[in-house]
Amino acid sequence: MEKVKVTRNYQVTIPSSVRNVLGIKEGDILEVYVENDKIVMKKVESKRPRIKIEKLMTIEYIEESIERGMHENFS
Repeated sequence: MEKVKVTRNYQVTIPSSVRNVLGIKEGDILEVYVENDKIVMKKVESKRPRIKIEKLMTIEYIEESIERGMHENFS
């Protein structure tokens, strides 16, 4: 069990051992709630898939992706 300190702005740093186990990365969203006398933090799985950009995207590719996404979500 790790201990963390609450800073002046009421922030805590999640220990790297915990981040690594849960795969938490910068920018991830966590749910935070109280359960009995405990603070619980749960990683929220994104509904959007992460894409790795290996090359510059063209305007055409971006527009096609938007159109494809709109078709999937609103059809």
